[in-house]
Formats: sequence, structure tokens, C-alpha cells
Amino acid sequence: MEEKKIIVQQFKKEVEDKFVLAEKYYSILSALNNLKLTERQTQLIAFVATKNNVINLNVREEFCVKFNTSKPTINNNISMLKKLGVFVKIGRFIKLNPLIFLDFSKDLLLEIKLTYGEASINVAEGVADKKNSN
Repeated sequence: MEEKKIIVQQFKKEVEDKFVLAEKYYSILSALNNLKLTERQTQLIAFVATKNNVINLNVREEFCVKFNTSKPTINNNISMLKKLGVFVKIGRFIKLNPLIFLDFSKDLLLEIKLTYGEASINVAEGVADKKNSN
């Protein structure tokens, strides 16, 4: 059997703030998992991720003001994202699914391995904090 070669690409992108970093991260997750999230949904996810990961009245109101949208629109998006498993109810709070919640105040190194043919199935390996080696 012929050994597959691996192509390695490295990209470095500097962003303005943690919201933009979160927005890019969730856009990538959406594309890789064929979630077909709208721009507004991606903004909502990123906003919640950078606001202590809890959807409460203050977060909803702040989002509506920042993105010039309405509470019913936000509620519809929250409902849709709950059906997709992006948001989950933990106790009495609606939060981001812990599997995709990151601390965006830190730099992010994202490794993506795309394979074809025979691939081993590996359920979430988790997210680990690593110190910057620079």
C-alpha cells in the first residue's frame, strides 16, 4: 500500500480583538462541519463566547444594540443553535456547548487534519492550554 504524504500549511493571522478571533474560529467550525451558519449566528456565538458564555437579558440587549437587530431575531437564532447543539441548557442557563467554548483572551493555535480514504475515528481529543513557546 502506498504511503500517503501529508501537506502542511501554516497561516498566521493577527486580529483586532477577542471577538474577531472568536468569530473566525466559529466560522471555521461551521465550514468544516457543514453547519451553514449565517453571519448573524456566527456573530451571536462569538459574542456569547466573549461575554462570559452565558446568554442572559443583558447579553441579548447588548448584542441587539451592537448589531442593530431585534430580540425576536436573537431568540430565533438561539433556538436554531440549540437544535444544532451549539448552545445547550446547563442548569437554568443557556451557554455555548462546552466542547466548543474557548478562552479567546489567549492566542489560538488551531490544527486541522483532513483525511480521505481509510481514517481512524477519533472522538473529540479535547482542547488543551499550551504556553506560547516564543
